[in-house]
Amino acid sequence: MTERGRRQLSTSPSALRIGPSGFEWQGDALVVTLREVSALWPRRVCGRVRIEGLLPGTAPIALDSAGRHRWQPIVPRARVSVDLEAPSLKWSGDGYVDANWGDAPLESAFSAWQWCRAQRPDGGCLVRYDVREGDGRTHGLRLDIAPDGTLEQDVTCATLPLARSRWGIARDAHDGAALRATLEDGPFYARSLLATPWRGQSLPTLHESLSLERFGSRWVQALLPFRMPRRA
Repeated sequence: MTERGRRQLSTSPSALRIGPSGFEWQGDALVVTLREVSALWPRRVCGRVRIEGLLPGTAPIALDSAGRHRWQPIVPRARVSVDLEAPSLKWSGDGYVDANWGDAPLESAFSAWQWCRAQRPDGGCLVRYDVREGDGRTHGLRLDIAPDGTLEQDVTCATLPLARSRWGIARDAHDGAALRATLEDGPFYARSLLATPWRGQSLPTLHESLSLERFGSRWVQALLPFRMPRRA
């Protein structure tokens, strides 16, 4: 989460390097090398993360009416192995890799969005994405990916409001999901753990809420360099 200048960026067909850290495809695995210093309290964060895909991804999907912003689930379900030297930590588990990119600042197109992902017990996964554009129009996506990679995509069903975060960030959920815990709570972003009913079972669901109206405010922009150091 460190912003760097163009001279510290390099790319190739199989790799992306940003300063001392980078991503590289090694066969079918995506390997992340970390050489950073954390914020707010400086300490080294060094090590490697190996991500091996268990489900095929989808093509890029437009998020806004003008088609200026895209989202792509690159690896909807993955096996992740983390091996850090500093701090000394090792663990492995299930994970997910996606990407967002566009031709304009996010806050110029959206006022808010909600995203969530749940892993199905059979090895598939569910992904939901809802956005509200600056003019008030809303769009929703619902992806249901089976273990064999078969994809069902349609518009999402109606959402229901959950309790707001302590910073007042609105949170919505699908399918009667219930809020279980708040994992991260910030001025413009909240990450939560939900329980989503699915075929008679309750699926642990990672949920993210983002307020672009709050993000674009002057007082939040003034705070960002403390959370995301700028070392151009």
